[in-house]
Amino acid sequence: MSTVLIVVALLVVFVAVVAAVLYIGPGRSGGRRGRGLKRRFGPEYERTVARHDGDVKAAERELAERVERHGALRTRPLSREAREQYVALWTGLQEQFVDAPLPAVAEADRLLGRLAQDRGFPEASAYEEQIAALSVHHGHYVDGYRHVHRAARADAHHESDTEELREAMVEARRLFEALVAEHPEDHARHAPRQAAGRGHRFHATWPKGSGA
Repeated sequence: MSTVLIVVALLVVFVAVVAAVLYIGPGRSGGRRGRGLKRRFGPEYERTVARHDGDVKAAERELAERVERHGALRTRPLSREAREQYVALWTGLQEQFVDAPLPAVAEADRLLGRLAQDRGFPEASAYEEQIAALSVHHGHYVDGYRHVHRAARADAHHESDTEELREAMVEARRLFEALVAEHPEDHARHAPRQAAGRGHRFHATWPKGSGA
């Protein structure tokens, strides 16, 4: 084979390798694990990738570490009385929002932290670890908790407007509903005590005048 043909063949191989690297790239998912993480975390997967500036491998390492730390967590059941109390408190916050949006959002932040803790997630005082654990089990809703947490801690001279606060409450309500809802294991562990509460579901609506 002539030297020219050898050079041309090497160039073809080089171009093919470069094309494959560019196609795979650092921003593409790592196969089966990536698909599994996407299913588990939902919107939290994309949010984590964005926080890593599009580095999918780094984002998937972080998410996999969260699963390793919190994937085996078993939630604690709520008694029927506790569930009804939480529902009443959240309904009251929605009513309070009409006249005092920021205090209502701040209390919603604290209420979510207590509820998550009561369900067996890390303590509310360890916010970042609590969020990490919640993201493993409620990845589709956990960002609502972040939203109210940020709004509740906004600088007093740079408060969010009412519409932003309302959106934070609406997003957080999805996580609240997931945490306060009855789960099969509640009945499996406390069937006699919980029997009267079967079929109880939480349906919250914003009061008139809230803008929702």
